Amino acid sequence: MHVIPPPIKKILDKWNIRGLVILSLLFQTFLIFLAPLRKRTSKKFLAAVIWTSYLLADWTANYAVSQITKNQGKEVKPDDPPKNKKLLALWAPFLLLHLGGPDTITALALEDNALWARHLFGLISQALAGVYAVVQSLENALWPPITLLFVTGVLKYIERTRALYTASLDKFKDKMLDPPDSGPNYAKLMEEYDSRLKSNLPMKIVLTGEPDKHERPPTLVRPDRDHLTDLEIIQYGFRFFNIFKGLVVDLIFSFHERDESRDFFNKLEPEEALRIIESELSFLYESMYTKTAILHTKLGTLSRFIAFGSLLSAFFVFHRKPSKETDFHGADVVITYTLFIVGIALDLVSMVIFLLSDWTFAEWRKLKNDPEENKSPIDGLLNWLLWFRRPQWKKHPKCKGDRTHEVLTTPFLLRRWSGTIYGFNFIGYCLKAKVSRIHQKTTYNVLRKLAWESVVSMFDYVIRRIQMLSGSIKDGNRSIGIAIRRWSKKKQMMYYTVYPLYLVFFSGIPWVFGELWGYIDRIFSVKAHLDEIRFLSREPLPKNQWKFIFYELKNKSELAETPEMAKKVSSARGEWALRDTKMTEIETLLRYVENVDYDQSLLLWHIATELCFQEEEKNLSGESCDDREFSKIMSDYMMYLLIMQPKLMSEVAGIGTIRFRDTLAEAQRFFKGRHIKNRDMKQASETIISVNNDIEPVNVKGDRSKSVLFDASMLAKELMKLGDGSRNHGDGKWRVLSKVWVELLSYAASHCKATEHVAQLSRGGELLNFVWLLMAHFGLADQFQINEGDARAKLVVGDS
Repeated sequence: MHVIPPPIKKILDKWNIRGLVILSLLFQTFLIFLAPLRKRTSKKFLAAVIWTSYLLADWTANYAVSQITKNQGKEVKPDDPPKNKKLLALWAPFLLLHLGGPDTITALALEDNALWARHLFGLISQALAGVYAVVQSLENALWPPITLLFVTGVLKYIERTRALYTASLDKFKDKMLDPPDSGPNYAKLMEEYDSRLKSNLPMKIVLTGEPDKHERPPTLVRPDRDHLTDLEIIQYGFRFFNIFKGLVVDLIFSFHERDESRDFFNKLEPEEALRIIESELSFLYESMYTKTAILHTKLGTLSRFIAFGSLLSAFFVFHRKPSKETDFHGADVVITYTLFIVGIALDLVSMVIFLLSDWTFAEWRKLKNDPEENKSPIDGLLNWLLWFRRPQWKKHPKCKGDRTHEVLTTPFLLRRWSGTIYGFNFIGYCLKAKVSRIHQKTTYNVLRKLAWESVVSMFDYVIRRIQMLSGSIKDGNRSIGIAIRRWSKKKQMMYYTVYPLYLVFFSGIPWVFGELWGYIDRIFSVKAHLDEIRFLSREPLPKNQWKFIFYELKNKSELAETPEMAKKVSSARGEWALRDTKMTEIETLLRYVENVDYDQSLLLWHIATELCFQEEEKNLSGESCDDREFSKIMSDYMMYLLIMQPKLMSEVAGIGTIRFRDTLAEAQRFFKGRHIKNRDMKQASETIISVNNDIEPVNVKGDRSKSVLFDASMLAKELMKLGDGSRNHGDGKWRVLSKVWVELLSYAASHCKATEHVAQLSRGGELLNFVWLLMAHFGLADQFQINEGDARAKLVVGDS
């Protein structure tokens, strides 16, 4: 008996190598076009497609090479052309070329760069396997194109291995380290000092420090005009990228670099700063996940021209070979032409991407020493090309009145990052309620929005019905179990017949399925993915929000004249913002940031912000309206980071998960007891506020439970006493909340591991990454530890 029917086995034997080769080519095509999209979005579906293609591309090519090698040792089948195996030997270097991978992706994750030694071993083993396949096919008239293809394949594989090598963190750091600095020659100076001391010569040692920043000529000057050009944005971004990429490997920076960056960014407009940081992060992504950095070296460019020239030469040599139709199978000839033509086309696409990349523009047109120098026609052309990638903003109505503000709506294919701020709302999650978006009217096409909401609503409805059915089954099972146990005690026969059947079928089987589902959920995080679909909100970045963050950090940078002060400012978790308001009521709020852990503070201020947001706002001014929307977006965003992005918050999260679960359990019990089941967030918020808080929760419940639900209610009531600031144009609760959220955000950004920031760039990027780099530019980072530089000592003979 055959496991696989003979007809199917015959087809598989005939097409296994051909199918693998075609599949390998398809994966390469997918990767070259889809891989650049992952820095523009965090969509799970796209990430899954890229992940699958990346892993299967290498496996398919490796397996195909082994099959070709195995096939060369077999006898020729009667129905095959006599020299057909010679053609299959030509496919081996093609697969080596595929293993070199496209230029747009070398590493799927940051950890892949550390595996460069494995790829080097793979290069050697696959090259030997390809050579072995060719040797088995000798004498082979196709040896000229095979040799040329081997040159192309080896060069492509070397490019990939070199890209992984240079992007691995240890090598990345070694490349950036300056030569060892022993400082001024202390021993030589002291020898000279002893010599003159023995000669009884009057002398003294004069110390001169390095020049103050006000005495040094500025090395980086912003052009004296209203706006930077698109090319200048890229040029400045590339310059700062080459300086601040050391943040990734925890290098320290000098006070020269700190002052240069801070002085320059102090003169920028917020949008200009956003665009420069956007280009910096784009350069950082390309250096870590693509071949861009090595291709823009002289050796990399030469290697690429040789590889492409060899590929073209191999194609022309093969095309001019006579008697292809008689020597080889017709389908294999077509496949070979497809490999050549698609391979050449993909190389041409790579060259276009290479030539039109920001890196090419920055390398080709260096930053001029005189920013007011006249621009050349080439600069005008590059500015025109870069104009298409400029961030685009669209007006959106404010929460009150006919005034508008702008939100980021750059088209998908022109983005350098996702431009999205995600949100997770605690009360909405408790009630399983859909949280409405603030900017939902202008960001998405109405029909697409309605279609997506319909799908999510249907999906949510099905999950709810399954949960209700599961709960009913559990309740029924519990009732049946109680009844059967009672009857079994009374009747011995039921104890030996019905009761075992119940244990097996009604109790055992559901338990098995429950355990199986729990096991699957632990491995694949199914529930987390479902919650992400149902309860995550998405907002485009508002321009006024970025401006507020920019000016808040800019003001703080003025205080950070020393590394110690910079560290103190960047470690603020809301206390600086509260004290800056200079209101008498603020003292009661300080305990909610100073006397609590960071994760506890996040949960407290998030719930309090939502309780205040659900309160009816009738007399908001334009500024208060901005602060209200800003606070809401940032509150939900920080909760999203804490719950949905634990890696980004791993340094500061503490026991955030435990606090969240305990608070969730108390909130669900509270809502169930008050019969709030209609998913009305406003009613739920009013009900929480209505609870008497004369006695603090810890004095009633103790501290075993880490719930902060009613502590947040107390905080919300304190905030409501501040008013909204609309009448006297002072610092109302919304201005206080917005400043506190900036500090909470900047604290998380500065205490997140640099490698996690870089890892997030391959998943669409986050606002947190921009704040991290902006803080570094303003000198609010731990890496600025060189404050004075070298002292210069000299001996002066005489008394003066």
